[in-house]
Amino acid sequence: MEKDLIEYIAKSLVDDPAAVSVTEEEDEKGTLIKLKVAESDIGKVIGKYGRIAKAMRTVLSASGAKSGKRCGLDILD
Repeated sequence: MEKDLIEYIAKSLVDDPAAVSVTEEEDEKGTLIKLKVAESDIGKVIGKYGRIAKAMRTVLSASGAKSGKRCGLDILD
């Protein structure tokens, strides 16, 4: 659920939606979502002063809280 949410948001923001790759890792602390986009689209996903990345993390955290688990987001270079 959370993986699909981040993938949808990222594909909506970037110029090259085919280059968006989202992986999900589970551990004892919770779920870690890793987002990889094209190098030219990293700025669009992070946003000015990191505002878009922070908003994505907030939405992800709220979605995870609804299902009772902790979620984190890493944006990979």
